[in-house]
Amino acid sequence: MAGKRLAGHARLLLTYLGANLSMAMEYRAAFFSQVFGMLLNNSLWLAYWALFFYRFPVVKGWERADVLMLWAVIAAGFGLSTVLFGAWRELSGLIANGQLDYYLVLPKSPLWHALMSRAAPTGWGDLVFGLVVFAIWGGPTWPRTIVYGLCCLAVGGVLLGFNIVAHSLAFYVGSAESLAHQVENAVIHFSTYPGAIFDGAVRVVLFTVIPAGFINSVPVTVMRHGNLAFLGLLWLVAVGWIAAGQLAFRAGLRRYESGNLLGPRL
Repeated sequence: MAGKRLAGHARLLLTYLGANLSMAMEYRAAFFSQVFGMLLNNSLWLAYWALFFYRFPVVKGWERADVLMLWAVIAAGFGLSTVLFGAWRELSGLIANGQLDYYLVLPKSPLWHALMSRAAPTGWGDLVFGLVVFAIWGGPTWPRTIVYGLCCLAVGGVLLGFNIVAHSLAFYVGSAESLAHQVENAVIHFSTYPGAIFDGAVRVVLFTVIPAGFINSVPVTVMRHGNLAFLGLLWLVAVGWIAAGQLAFRAGLRRYESGNLLGPRL
């Protein structure tokens, strides 16, 4: 039964992926400009870190190769989450404005139906950027490429689950869009810095309340040492955050108030 449900959601995901890509191609110029803009943005950040590590070759055990791997993983993981489940960045708005009605009457899970329904064009830029960085500087071999792909999927899962929890606050505090986006930006901000620079209480927070430590430190350790135990831990955390997100959404759904909106869905 669970296998059939998973297969059904996988088919739905592929259907939405194709539909979202087709819609994006209707406005090619806008789509490619957003992709290029994200590639440029990420490249500037990577250039900053390259210059930093040219001046300081080692920072608490981190070298330039580690930061390159960090960006290869987090960019691709973030890109996957926004390409496949792009509506998570708008989830709190859908909740606060009573716009979940459309998804509640559909046969699949309203949460996953809503998340799959939209894709962020910039996510393709992140995904391409991460893959290119790995291809050039990651020393790709078949074993490393497989491990890299698993790290990217797990990082995408951590980001997705954590942000579902954050956006589900809208069930309890009304308009939580600003708060959710601040929390989202915080985890992304901390995740793009070398994990070793954080100590003490901040480090504890980054491995508990905000899972940035699992996004920056753990994948780099896995790729640097081929530590499959850490890879298993990363996947366990990803599954845990996704489960927490689903539980938070389901619990909040009991408090949901319909918007009673009549009109076309765009």
